[in-house]
Amino acid sequence: MNLSLRFVLPLALVLALIAYGVIPLVDSLTLKWFVRDLEIRANLMVSTMEGPLSELLVSNSKDKIHAYFTRIMQDERLYALGFCDLNNRLLYKTQTYPDEVTCESTASLMPDSFTVLKLSRGPLHMASASIESKGHSVGRLLLLHDMSFIQQRSSDTKWYVFYLFAGLGAVISLVTVLVAHLSWKGWVAGVRAMLKGEGLLTPLTQEQQAPELRPLAKDLRSLVQALEADRRMRDESQISWTPTSLKTILHEQLAGDQVLIVSNRQPYVHNWRDEKIEVQVPASGLVSALEPVMRACSGVWIAHGNGSADHDVVDGRSHVGVPPERPAYEIRRVWITPEEEAGYYYGFANEGLWPLCHIAHVRPTFRSSDWKHYVAINERFAQAVLEEATTDNPVVLVQDYHFALLPKLIRDKLPNATIITFWHIPWPNAESFGICPWRQEILEGLLGSSILGFHTRVHCNNFIDSIDRVLEARIDRNSSTVSYGGKLTAVNPYPISIEWPLRWIQDQRPVSECRTRVRELYGLPPDRLVGIGVERLDYTKGILERFMAVERLLELQPEWIGKFTFIQIAAPSRAIIEQYQHLTSQVFALAEQINKRFGRDGYEPICLKVQHHEPPQVCECYRGADVCVVSSLHDGMNLVAKEFIGARDDEQGVLILSQFTGAARELTEALVINPYDIDQFAAALHVALTMPKVEQRARMRSMRGLIQEFNVYRWAGRMLTDAARMRQRERVMKQVGRTSLLS
Repeated sequence: MNLSLRFVLPLALVLALIAYGVIPLVDSLTLKWFVRDLEIRANLMVSTMEGPLSELLVSNSKDKIHAYFTRIMQDERLYALGFCDLNNRLLYKTQTYPDEVTCESTASLMPDSFTVLKLSRGPLHMASASIESKGHSVGRLLLLHDMSFIQQRSSDTKWYVFYLFAGLGAVISLVTVLVAHLSWKGWVAGVRAMLKGEGLLTPLTQEQQAPELRPLAKDLRSLVQALEADRRMRDESQISWTPTSLKTILHEQLAGDQVLIVSNRQPYVHNWRDEKIEVQVPASGLVSALEPVMRACSGVWIAHGNGSADHDVVDGRSHVGVPPERPAYEIRRVWITPEEEAGYYYGFANEGLWPLCHIAHVRPTFRSSDWKHYVAINERFAQAVLEEATTDNPVVLVQDYHFALLPKLIRDKLPNATIITFWHIPWPNAESFGICPWRQEILEGLLGSSILGFHTRVHCNNFIDSIDRVLEARIDRNSSTVSYGGKLTAVNPYPISIEWPLRWIQDQRPVSECRTRVRELYGLPPDRLVGIGVERLDYTKGILERFMAVERLLELQPEWIGKFTFIQIAAPSRAIIEQYQHLTSQVFALAEQINKRFGRDGYEPICLKVQHHEPPQVCECYRGADVCVVSSLHDGMNLVAKEFIGARDDEQGVLILSQFTGAARELTEALVINPYDIDQFAAALHVALTMPKVEQRARMRSMRGLIQEFNVYRWAGRMLTDAARMRQRERVMKQVGRTSLLS
């Protein structure tokens, strides 16, 4: 009843105000319409009477004139007739002619004019018309029409309007109350259905929507999404993204909820070396992005313990505090046998999924034995998550293609957990993904995520296309969400980045000293121009194409021989896989071939270092180089490009960047190249080596500003903020469900 009154009372008030303003308006318009009608009638009567009346006036036949007036008076609306001569004497009139209307009082009226007379008996409409005979005026004819019928009709109209609005108000009130009750009932039913997992938070399908509402619904969804995106961008732009702001998000928006990271690669590796334990930071974009996040958030990082001394430094629960110099979080190490690692990591993950997702022209290999190990290790890591979770709703960040099955395994055991999965490599198109024999299991596993992130929108679309082809799922492409098995997964792009400022730059020497040290370290003269490449020794990184571009540069621009050296730092990777062994031999052979062709005493154009370099060493090389080359044949993002920019606080140096990296969509001031086009690649090297310092500074300053704003803390903060909104929405839904049940 209260709900109904809230609708009806304001509606009745609005209708009453409208009626109050409309009735006088209708009254005024009605009067104008009838007066205009009388004027038209008067003109018609004058034109009809003028000829016969002028003849009667000339004949001076009073009886005939009175008879003529009497006949004209048969018109029920005509009240009286009168005739005034040129001396304003009333010569003829009908019996009803009012005494108040004299010829003198009407003499001031314009010829053939109209007026309304307000007399004691009521208003009269008077028309004054000149009567002519043989071209000369003989007097004026006065026609008076009764206007009492207008007053009556005006009164009737007012009541009609009143009845109209009263009836309209009653109908609208009834419809409003009915719709309100039905909407409330339907909304409560929908919430209850959502709480039961029936279409949770998903919009109606095209078949369920009324056809006439589909365009409107689509436009509304687009508008809401645009407003939400705009609001989120404004919110993000107002935050200075630092470890402190990330902690604030966790404590304010996630209420200090537990955060767990799961990845195959660990951020710190303990190895025995010369009877001492040495700590290494692996060469990995994933580690360089997530490690600062974990230092900001604390929590537990669950990873594969693969170091030779990893067993020796953990406690009884396989935990170790890191970073070693000032522990901020813990690593929980999961142990894997060599046989399991061969099947799960080297086999299915890196001989199957890795080449499947990268367009690098290496045929993926899938073995059922590798799949069994992959399933077993995913289950082992899921168990580790259960053991580390201190609540039933932790925030779990699952990283990369090694754990495609893990989100669903966690969801089955911890249904209230918020699972954010980030896929660090590209996702292939639906046709390519169809090659995988276990495509359905992988997709179902990933759809256990609350949020599934990729580097670019293209990768998100490819994933959704794969879902559309393989699974019977409900897809909303406008909101980029997938509903499967009663669970909703948001598929969003989150371009990964680096920490700002770089941790390793704090202890670096000035750039001028770094330039000197790099040249001394690699045996180069002080004036040598240096290019740098840093990555794992992987066939997706375009190392061979890079060397061929250097060779082509020296062919086309021989003046660079002896003046330019390219240093390639390549960390050994997956050496037991045949394709990687073959790549290693190719890289060494091509470097040797180019050095023999263009080398001289004390000069080699390519300096190849296949060994692990610590992050501070790599940062020093970035600062000491003139050009950094990132020539990936296919890459998710590639953080080497961003690390080079982050290291150049002198705002010098040139970045050559492959168009097939996710970074190329952000770092447009780099020299973007097609690594397969060797001539273009060589030309870009020449442009980079001859670029004026002013242009270098302009390009580098722009790219540094972008990375400073869109750093790794913002990347993580966006995902965690989206997760916080999702968790808050779920809490509201539960509260609404309880309230509706009580009502």
